[in-house]
Amino acid sequence: MSRTTPPRPVDIEALFPALASHRRTTTRLHPRPGPAEPEESSVAGPLLWPADEPWPMCTAVHRKGRGHLLPDIRLRRRIEGEARGRDFTVEERRLLDGMTRGTHAPELRDEEPLPMLAVAQLYTRDVPDLVGPEGHDLLQVFWCPFEVHGPNRTIDVTLRWRRSGDVGAVLAPQPEPPVAGREECVPTSCVVHPEQVVEHEYLGLLDEELQEEIAAWEEGLLGEEDDDDEDDDQYDGDGVGDSSVSYATYEEYEAAMAAARAREPEELDYMSDLSIAPGWKVGGFASWHLTDPGPVDCAACGTPMPPLLTVDATERDGASGSWLPREDRDAADDPGVVDPVGVHLGRGLMRVHTCPNDPTHPHRLSFQ
Repeated sequence: MSRTTPPRPVDIEALFPALASHRRTTTRLHPRPGPAEPEESSVAGPLLWPADEPWPMCTAVHRKGRGHLLPDIRLRRRIEGEARGRDFTVEERRLLDGMTRGTHAPELRDEEPLPMLAVAQLYTRDVPDLVGPEGHDLLQVFWCPFEVHGPNRTIDVTLRWRRSGDVGAVLAPQPEPPVAGREECVPTSCVVHPEQVVEHEYLGLLDEELQEEIAAWEEGLLGEEDDDDEDDDQYDGDGVGDSSVSYATYEEYEAAMAAARAREPEELDYMSDLSIAPGWKVGGFASWHLTDPGPVDCAACGTPMPPLLTVDATERDGASGSWLPREDRDAADDPGVVDPVGVHLGRGLMRVHTCPNDPTHPHRLSFQ
């Protein structure tokens, strides 16, 4: 089933024409749990990986045998998904209690190479905003599922671009690490439903005058809501109002309030509802909602690096949940919709940035 982002609640460029120069497309991936094939775009699905090519390995020295077993992580998610809305059975509880963090691979020494985890596979034919080296139509993303790398102690990400037509026999079975440092570093296998939408730049990076205009507009909406709240106080329960308007019955009052609500503006917020889409996506803008904006420049040539891939803990954002696809409106509280992949990095969001001049230059990561 395709996924369709509802139109934005207002045409923000009509209100603020200057935003037209701060627009960019992004491809929302809309991952949902399910099996994929090597010839398909996916999250944590089998890759179109050549049988005669070495699998990416983590060669950093760190503890590799202690953590959570990958089969346990997947079984836990399956049990919790099947039990949603009911109590666990005795057998389910027994299985869950047996899944503990520990030294599950004592033979795995810290200095040994560790197979990296397949995270995503994206074809340019499916993802309009995916731009790689000339002639390459496939991006494959890996990471080591231990947050111990570099001075900031994060996961280590590897990107592989390739020409899918050059792949002959596909590697099967495909390697994976036996243990992950945290369950939230292991993505659930998902099919994707790519959809291209328009974003507008993070508020704090707009020029000051435009920021002030947007802030004034938001305050104006709040003022209108406050006026409506005053109207709500006009009914005192016995038909006697404390203003110039009163209602003889509660039913009359309710009818008047329903008509008022139909006229009032939606509760909107530029950052949550009109700017940057949540969820896993390719391209678009970076949100700096937890920190001040920081430069992400290419170490090789100094060019500013936009996000290539955003890994987000949630598909939903904003009080209204306006980014939630139409097809998922009846399941807005379903973890398989709101958090389909089960990955939570940093404080919920990680971005992989690549150089627009040369995607083979070293990538960089940023977290929110």
